[in-house]
Amino acid sequence: MKASDLTKRQQAVLNFIRTFVQDEGRSPTLAEIAKGVGSSAVSTIHKHVQHLMDKGFLVRSHGKGNNLVVAAGPAVEGAAPRVDRPEPATAPRIFPFCGDVAAGSPILPESRALPIEVPNSIHRQRDELFVLRVRGESMVDDAILDGDLVVLQRKGEYRNGDRVVALIDREEVTLKEFRRDAKGVWLIPHNPELQPRCYPPQRIDIQGVLVGVMRSC
Repeated sequence: MKASDLTKRQQAVLNFIRTFVQDEGRSPTLAEIAKGVGSSAVSTIHKHVQHLMDKGFLVRSHGKGNNLVVAAGPAVEGAAPRVDRPEPATAPRIFPFCGDVAAGSPILPESRALPIEVPNSIHRQRDELFVLRVRGESMVDDAILDGDLVVLQRKGEYRNGDRVVALIDREEVTLKEFRRDAKGVWLIPHNPELQPRCYPPQRIDIQGVLVGVMRSC
């Protein structure tokens, strides 16, 4: 795919993301992209980002939260120089795919697990990983879209700001930002149309922390 295949708006979105990452050291939210390119419609920016990923100009990196990075490839007119980091020479590995997780309203977890390959850019020799498919749009400001595959790691401790899969009342699972304070455990969506919810700690069991996102083909 060549840079000339992009629309002017897609070029503007890609240039903004590249410059923002270089200046801020993190990926912008969809709302920040919309403001940066002079758009009032976050949903339209969502579509531009998805098109850029489908065309191979944006990819997901490992880590929590916003993780869009500019892919290696042809430069786009007006873009700042790109700094590419080589991937470690590590082979892909197989981890269990455990079904769907809601990024909107909780759903029942699946008990069946199937093998799925996870790229080295995500697993980076981590252990205790598993994969779920996202259903819903409550994490769209993290560029986590309906149908994406999220890679999670089981661990004993979770920090405020982690994106986690939480088991609610031992029967429902959901993907949200995790925060704990004196009121309880907050599960926070990253969609301006949805509101955070607070739960007593005994109702919440964290199943894993987000380490990467894969585009589902």
